[in-house]
Amino acid sequence: MTTGASVNVPNADGTVARVMLGTHPSVPAVVRAPATSRRAYAAAHVVVDALADVDPMRDVAVDWDTTMAFRSHLWRLGLGVAEAMDTAQRGQGISYPVVRQLIERTLEAARSAGGEVVCGIVTDQLAPGVHPLARITEAYLEQLEHVESRGGRAVMMCSRNLAASATGPDDYHEVYGAVLTAARRPVVLHWLGPMFDPQLDGYWGALEIDRAMDEVVAVIATHAARIDGIKVSLLDAGLEVALRRRLPEGVSCYTGDDFNYPELVRGDELGHSDALLGIFDPIAPAAAAALAALDEGDVAEYDRVLAPTVPLSRHLFAAPTFHYKTGIVFLAYLAGHQDHFRMLGGQESARSVVHLARALVLADAAGVLPDTERAAARARTFLALAGVAQPS
Repeated sequence: MTTGASVNVPNADGTVARVMLGTHPSVPAVVRAPATSRRAYAAAHVVVDALADVDPMRDVAVDWDTTMAFRSHLWRLGLGVAEAMDTAQRGQGISYPVVRQLIERTLEAARSAGGEVVCGIVTDQLAPGVHPLARITEAYLEQLEHVESRGGRAVMMCSRNLAASATGPDDYHEVYGAVLTAARRPVVLHWLGPMFDPQLDGYWGALEIDRAMDEVVAVIATHAARIDGIKVSLLDAGLEVALRRRLPEGVSCYTGDDFNYPELVRGDELGHSDALLGIFDPIAPAAAAALAALDEGDVAEYDRVLAPTVPLSRHLFAAPTFHYKTGIVFLAYLAGHQDHFRMLGGQESARSVVHLARALVLADAAGVLPDTERAAARARTFLALAGVAQPS
């Protein structure tokens, strides 16, 4: 009888291969203090209540205990939590009333744990489509007040409503200026590229990336005292470095580049990016270990730990990139952070079985499956239900 960590996985060419998990050592989840040389946040996913009797394509039922337990896991590793961002299916299943609960619960838990949190604000309490700029500003301000009144710091996310309503760069300057002027604590801006959300194409009032960057830099220069930094999610290391070098002193660049994060966080002689990354959700132990090595000046160890996570990340965030959450939740299931593979809005079906099988193999190679026999058993069940015969 074949047992343990053996799994039959389907390949893209229609063949099936038997793989043995656990041939690469896993990175231990060691309790750590936050990194000192870099600031690092993991954009965390939300766990649904799989047994709630609701319409899974329309209704939202969150497993609050397991969702909060995962945030505690990130804090124990020394990572901050970026809450209510796109990894939590913001704009892709989670409703604003639930977002409010999520933010409140996470901020309360962070106070008890001594953990760092930043919280996404956007305009998703509005109906999709075009709205007057004043109403879009009001929606942002409502969410800003909700976060700040509870002691949180805001990440000002890109608004689909603003993208649909703005007629040019001046409209972005008007809305962002009003929100930043009202902020009581420094805000993190977020430039989310259309690969993550096609409805944001042409954000900042320009389709050309150089013109868009000029507008971002102008907004930041005007309101630098109220801006902590900007998260850049363009999946282009050169563009991020170019923007990073134009930022005013005291304004940080947070990489959201899930393709090139090791080199961007490592930096160069002219500076580095901090981290606010969706990939830090599934690779949290490795990310924490790498940052600890960087704190000690051990760049070789930093590179060694993160190098095998890059193929996994590039796979999870492959086009269509906005479905990356499916792979992240699948890995959370395999790693034992939750007992099922279900998502808001039925998004567990957004990636193919072949894609998820490949994610399993790459996660094992990256050392981010803490118990390979459990991961293998869960993978075998998932794949058998998809019609892939498993070892017996």
